[in-house]
Amino acid sequence: MLHKKKNVLEVFAENERVNICAPMVRYSKLPFRELVLKYNVNISYTPMIIADVFKNSEFARESDFSTNANDNPVVVQFAANNGPDLAAAAELVAPYVGGIDINCGCPQKWAVQERIGAHLMSDPEAVRDMIRTVKARMDTPCSIKIRVHQDLKETYEFVKRAEAVGVDFLTVHGRTRKQKSTEPVNFEGVKLVKESVSVPVVANGSIFSLADAEEMYEKTGVDGVMSARGLLKNPAFFAGHDYTPCGNYVKLALGYGTNLHIFHHHLMYMFEDIMCNAERKTFNTLSSIPAIIDHLETHWGLDVSKLI
Repeated sequence: MLHKKKNVLEVFAENERVNICAPMVRYSKLPFRELVLKYNVNISYTPMIIADVFKNSEFARESDFSTNANDNPVVVQFAANNGPDLAAAAELVAPYVGGIDINCGCPQKWAVQERIGAHLMSDPEAVRDMIRTVKARMDTPCSIKIRVHQDLKETYEFVKRAEAVGVDFLTVHGRTRKQKSTEPVNFEGVKLVKESVSVPVVANGSIFSLADAEEMYEKTGVDGVMSARGLLKNPAFFAGHDYTPCGNYVKLALGYGTNLHIFHHHLMYMFEDIMCNAERKTFNTLSSIPAIIDHLETHWGLDVSKLI
């Protein structure tokens, strides 16, 4: 059944500030996206999908992308290094999504070696070609997710070139490819991007709370903020909650048949700051979904029978 998705540009038009769940390998899958959309997240992203594999493999298409009417609006993020691969993959999902994003920021060595992800920050012509190709073949909004360069002049030129070929919005992570996640975000770099283009700009990097989001808005003037690790720890922080009731995630995860590894890890992230050390150690050793459910029923009063 075809589930028509809201165009993400409408979300920017309707909201002065847009809250976004970042693309996260393994974690920003359908149950988690549906969860955060209940808590004042306006747009959610799929995990990064390798475009050429996706277009060539039915198995990849079935395992890497799933959606439904509740998953709305959703942006699918592709990793690619050429227009034809990207457009072929994008055409397969375009009827089911509100936007297509090109990953230009993944810093992992394997991605750089494959000339995808952060490699593209040094190949603006490849990015221009991909944007042009997608825009020529479909009406779905096309965005890029980038990092700042060490020399911000390069970042300015990069985003101006993307804007010139029709990129609809962009997300900028305020760190370079080589910086660690513990290093400070470059607010000036993010602000420069916002002031350089006329399309919506989203900021990414160290957004763990509403206070972090407010600081980003005040210092950069962006149109939206994107969070990854912050939402893993507290999927409800954009709605002002100090923590997310775990039962809401458990219900969705069990309903969608989430595997043990992802189910366990999501709950480990969510309980990281609210479990004592001794309980956390015990919880981390649980090796089956029934054992996890039993622990939540015993120690946290969760009644699974009322969830299903």
